[in-house]
Amino acid sequence: MSIEALVEISRFFGKNPDYVLAGGGNTSWKDGNTLYVKGSGFSLAEASADSFVKMDRAQLNSIWEKTYLEPSGDDPFGEKRESAVLADLMAARKTGEESKRPSVEVLLHDIIPFDFVVHLHPALVNGLTCSVQGETAMKQIFDEEAIWIPSTNPGYVLSKTVKTAMDAYSEKHGSPAAVIFLQNHGIFAGGNSADDVKEIYRDTMRKIDGRIKRRPCFSDEKRQTAGAQIDIIIKALAEIAGCAVFMQAEETFNLVKDYASFNPVSAAFTPDQIVYAGSDPLFSEADNETLLKDDWKNHFDRNGRNPKIVAVKGKGIFGAAATEKAANMALDLFNDAVKIAVYAESFGGPLAMQRDKIDFINNWEVERYRANVSIK
Repeated sequence: MSIEALVEISRFFGKNPDYVLAGGGNTSWKDGNTLYVKGSGFSLAEASADSFVKMDRAQLNSIWEKTYLEPSGDDPFGEKRESAVLADLMAARKTGEESKRPSVEVLLHDIIPFDFVVHLHPALVNGLTCSVQGETAMKQIFDEEAIWIPSTNPGYVLSKTVKTAMDAYSEKHGSPAAVIFLQNHGIFAGGNSADDVKEIYRDTMRKIDGRIKRRPCFSDEKRQTAGAQIDIIIKALAEIAGCAVFMQAEETFNLVKDYASFNPVSAAFTPDQIVYAGSDPLFSEADNETLLKDDWKNHFDRNGRNPKIVAVKGKGIFGAAATEKAANMALDLFNDAVKIAVYAESFGGPLAMQRDKIDFINNWEVERYRANVSIK
């Protein structure tokens, strides 16, 4: 077992879009008192030994002995607590690692008692975790082989919630759970070898796939930055945001017939979607530049931020951002949300994140940092 195995498994999952999109997902390996965890801003697909931050596990463990401020009236999102935890996480970096920032889920990687831990957000898995009957379906499919964590704010609170659930599971079963499903988030899997983790993911995907009744299709997807039928929209969005990319596919075209058709994907399912595609897509019925700009302004006034996804009735979906890369990334994550919504039909229908969880992500410095480093 070595850093080479961690690099290999990171690339294995990172190069497969069924498992990883944009900067989503993270991996780790434990070597005695050292935890090697993917750093923020590093790509799993292009992982190297330098992609990982060496963390002192004794210092990470000492975080559980501390008491942090709870959210309050003047700090509703717990920013003071998160800042304090982040400072302690940074202090746990080993000498020479000061230029790197560990993954936001570093505490979770440390407390899951397996040598290798891989955290991903596959659309197929999130079709389950972002569904109305997700917990019930998970227990039917996996029995007591896995843990279900209800929707929880990421960071320290999530780590604490998972730690409590893991301790209870180990006490009941006499051994730790190798799989943890996080509602409206993703999955953690741990094993004492890279091959063990790969097999867990293959088995998990196979079992969920066996329950799917309808599958999304993007085989006819096309993207463009100009075109006769969309020039006016592209021009308007480019003037506002900086760049706009038009995407058309049968699967998404069905969503822009009217707002009722778009409603299943009108709110965020996961933190990754919020970071890269925004939490509040704009649905517009505008047929000219002036009305579209009015809709954009009204959306900003209502939400306090610009949309990254604009759905135009009868036209299609547009990614709108400062750069073409960011606009395409927004479209990638929107497509992921569409896949999640389709897969969730097999488990009682899609279930979006709760508004307070969405607000937390939008105000969390850690996710703003991750978004900024990922689009450079």
